[in-house]
Amino acid sequence: MRTPIKPPSNRTLITGLGASAIAVALIAGFEGYSNKAYDDGVGVQTLGFGSTRHPDGRPVQPGDTVTPQRAVVMLAQDADAIARELAACIGPVPLYRHEWDAYVSWAYNVGAANACRSTLVKKLKQTPPDYEGACRELLKWTRAGGRELPGLVKRRQAEYRLCTGEGAP
Repeated sequence: MRTPIKPPSNRTLITGLGASAIAVALIAGFEGYSNKAYDDGVGVQTLGFGSTRHPDGRPVQPGDTVTPQRAVVMLAQDADAIARELAACIGPVPLYRHEWDAYVSWAYNVGAANACRSTLVKKLKQTPPDYEGACRELLKWTRAGGRELPGLVKRRQAEYRLCTGEGAP
């Protein structure tokens, strides 16, 4: 049986940590709000602050609409779901809250399945975790639909700064 990792005094085990207000605000700022469904640029219908599913679980369809209030609720629920999936695949790795917030924002954008298969997660799971290397991995996720997108470059740079503590509140 593996010995549990003891978190350093300044990092916390992420088990049970949801998406913080900082992570949700970061996501909202980069996703932007739309009251009408739109194609995200790679063929996925999106609504509100980047939600791809309604609260009832059905995929967003062209013509769907949402109020700002409902969109905020959907964002918080989606971000918490992503955080739970990400925490499950990372496992008992101690993180600073600002690192976790950056990873939740990133995973919200790229999807939990892609995040969990990533080199970033592998770097966190190695012994000892490669925290700096994991933060640097964020900068590689700037492409969608086969091309680099300026908005993703900007988002990944902000997530990287947050991850390294440079952009932490």
